[in-house]
Amino acid sequence: MSWTQPVYSSHVAEVGYDSDSNELLVTWQSGRVSAYVGVAEELAVQIANAPSVGQALNAQVKNVYSHRYVR
Repeated sequence: MSWTQPVYSSHVAEVGYDSDSNELLVTWQSGRVSAYVGVAEELAVQIANAPSVGQALNAQVKNVYSHRYVR
């Protein structure tokens, strides 16, 4: 199942997950979308619900999972 959730963050507009590809999708305030490959859905849910989405991404996702820009 795929889902997206708007978040309150100065840099992140939306966090989503694509279960077909196991990708965490991050829509930045600029409109760009990043995909982080191989992220478990449980971690994606934690990121989406974190008190600070940016801190959670930095601590648990960036420099850990492969990244690509989707748009």
